[in-house]
Amino acid sequence: MEKHSQKLIGEVISDKMDKTCVVAIDKKRRHPIYQKSYHVTSKIKAHDEKNEYHLKDMVEIESTRPISSSKSWKITRKIS
Repeated sequence: MEKHSQKLIGEVISDKMDKTCVVAIDKKRRHPIYQKSYHVTSKIKAHDEKNEYHLKDMVEIESTRPISSSKSWKITRKIS
C-alpha cells in the first residue's frame, strides 16, 4: 500500500551544507478580511544525495520519512 507523498516546487537558496539544500517555497495568500494578496515564503531543508543542485535552481521536492532532525523532504528533479 503506497501513500501519495506531497510535492512542492521551489528555488534553491542555499547549497552550503553537505547533502542538504535549503529550498524556498513561495505561496500567494489572500487576507480574509481585506482581500489583499501577499506572499509567504517557507524555507525547507531538503536532502540532496549527490550534491548536484546549486543556487538559483528551480527544483521539485517531495515529503519522505525523516532523514535527520531537520530534514523530511528530498529533491526529486530539477525543473530549470
